[in-house]
Amino acid sequence: MAITKEKKTEIIGSFSRGEADTGSPEVQIALLTARINDLTSHFKSHAKDHASRRGLLMMVSKRSSLLKYLRLHNRKSYLEVIGRLGIRK
Repeated sequence: MAITKEKKTEIIGSFSRGEADTGSPEVQIALLTARINDLTSHFKSHAKDHASRRGLLMMVSKRSSLLKYLRLHNRKSYLEVIGRLGIRK
């Protein structure tokens, strides 16, 4: 159910600003999106897992906040991230 270490390093490498960057909003949004997609597929077979659904809603909210921050502070990067992840409009 969780993201593998290889998948996580691939996402970080793909969205990072620099070599040792793991905490930029772009990386955080990409990692949250991967976890959200994983949990969404989990709910297709476990519809009554309400504890995980709460975690999913918290992740969606956190991603939304990060996207809002990125939209206000770095519009170009925001447009690139949402285009690559396919999560908005």
